[in-house]
Amino acid sequence: MLYHIFSYLDKFFDIPGVGLFNYISFRAAMSFIVALLIATIFGRKLINLLQRKQIGETIRNLDLEGQMQKKGTPTMGGIIIILAIVIPTLLLADLTNIYTWLMLITVIWTGAIGFLDDFIKVFKKNKEGLKGKFKIIGQVGLGLIVGLVMWLSPDIVIQENSEITNQQQEVLGANFGEPIKAAQTTIPFFKNNNLDYRDLVTFMPKYRTAATWILFVLVTIFIVTAVSNGANLTDGLDGLATGLSAVIGVTLGILAYVSSNMNSASYLNIMFIPRASELVIFAAAFIGATIGFLWYNSHPAQIFMGDTGSLMLGGVIAVFAIIIRKELLLPILCGVFLVESLSVICQTTYFKFTRKRYGTGRRIFKMAPLHHHFQTTNAIESLIRKPLIPIPESKMVIRFWIVGLILAAVTIITLKIR
Repeated sequence: MLYHIFSYLDKFFDIPGVGLFNYISFRAAMSFIVALLIATIFGRKLINLLQRKQIGETIRNLDLEGQMQKKGTPTMGGIIIILAIVIPTLLLADLTNIYTWLMLITVIWTGAIGFLDDFIKVFKKNKEGLKGKFKIIGQVGLGLIVGLVMWLSPDIVIQENSEITNQQQEVLGANFGEPIKAAQTTIPFFKNNNLDYRDLVTFMPKYRTAATWILFVLVTIFIVTAVSNGANLTDGLDGLATGLSAVIGVTLGILAYVSSNMNSASYLNIMFIPRASELVIFAAAFIGATIGFLWYNSHPAQIFMGDTGSLMLGGVIAVFAIIIRKELLLPILCGVFLVESLSVICQTTYFKFTRKRYGTGRRIFKMAPLHHHFQTTNAIESLIRKPLIPIPESKMVIRFWIVGLILAAVTIITLKIR
């Protein structure tokens, strides 16, 4: 909104200073600041409101250290993050950009799914919340929307990269072709690292184009569902999912910038994505919102994001990566989410298998998701001494953040290591 107003003033009235809104860097900085202020200021007001309404988290006693002290802590704090993302994006991003609207739809859609789940838990006093099948239907629906829009919208194109070499066959950069409609993505660690989904459906030559995009839509649905649920499972300790999401947001913002800047894309020899620079504005709002929420969500948390926030964060990360054609980097970038999800899958599968075979279910971890396992035992120290010593929550969260930072650095490095 402000972007369009100031662009109009700059074009027709030449007012000094309004031209700043033409710069991505300026609008990104403003987006971050506005999101941070909204999260910190509105966060306090929402906490007070929820406390007056006695809207607090219901805690099951799992014999975890400090767990019962969280009983009654206000939940549904994801509303803070949603507002802190949506408002700066509407104010400072280009609202004629298809990528801007895809991200806003993702925020509202996944936030609504999580809000319904929290509403049922808090107001209907149903601990199960929204049934799992309805969550999956909602996530599949979002994946379908994103996949189909990327397939059918004429505004979503890429420019393929091809190497420029000198006489010594040293790579100097990339040359870009004409904008094309293609289902391509980046493969980490490989030279000439574009994967074309078209190459995966060579067995259907007659319907190859349609099959390519159908495969792309199916992959989109899977990624949105997996990452969204992964973030949801990770949200079990004060500040854990929030801090990791902020780190991931910074990484995605960097990837969006280099993918939408022809000079940077040429230097890194990656595909160029026209008009994707507006995603940097969204990423800045995302980072500001998560950091601002961390002001209240860090240990000991004054408010929890609930599924309203965790499902939304995962959905945003997934769709953002798909839009900038970096979805195959998500297993690295979201490695903590992945491991948390795998720990639950392995625990559940092994328990069912052993119960069927031996009559009694057995567990791989003391508790899943993985962060609860460390709450019951320090897995490293337990190898050399007993009794098993649980890791303090604040220390565990910071260690997970450090792992997230390492994974983020590796993700960025993959652009050069091939």
